[in-house]
Amino acid sequence: MPSAPEHRRRLSRADREQQVLRVAREHFARRGFAATTMEDIALEVGVKKPLLYAYFGNKERLYSACMAPAGDALIAAVVEAVARAGTPAEALRLGVIAFFDFVDRDRDAWRVLFDETVPQSGAIAREVAVYRDRLLELLAQATVALMPPRRRTRSGPAIEATATMLMAAAESLARWWLRTGAMPAQDAAALLIATMEPGLLRVADERTEARR
Repeated sequence: MPSAPEHRRRLSRADREQQVLRVAREHFARRGFAATTMEDIALEVGVKKPLLYAYFGNKERLYSACMAPAGDALIAAVVEAVARAGTPAEALRLGVIAFFDFVDRDRDAWRVLFDETVPQSGAIAREVAVYRDRLLELLAQATVALMPPRRRTRSGPAIEATATMLMAAAESLARWWLRTGAMPAQDAAALLIATMEPGLLRVADERTEARR
């Protein structure tokens, strides 16, 4: 006699939580936070909705439990890539490549982390902001490293603006790439680098000349 489906077997709480997280992650990635309901997740898992609330509290906390591992993994991938760089320009290139490699490798994780339907205020927004701010910090560090030393302490707004611009460009390009699949992820990363890097290096060179 065949074994019962997973959701019909008695599972430990830890195993059930992992099952719920797998299903919830798929729903959040496919439908977005706003359109996903606890009822949908419970139905697919094969449990009563109150069990999800008992385990995770509410939809926001369930989303957070799906989002945090995705954010941690993306940050770790970018940090590891940047650490291998020998020059500031190489750090920027490797960071962008790592970003797109992550999108390609775990598309659901990226969709959960960069979900546009997540509330723009409240606890979830603050949690998502932690990961976005960390990515902006990494981009800002790369931007600072491209500047001449004497400009670094007096270029705060320019550094922040540049990092924000790079982040927005990477996110927008990743959304386009996921929607169209028009080129390999590596080519999308190369396109962004080829578009942005010359301008950053030119600005850094001009600032160096202006201080001589």
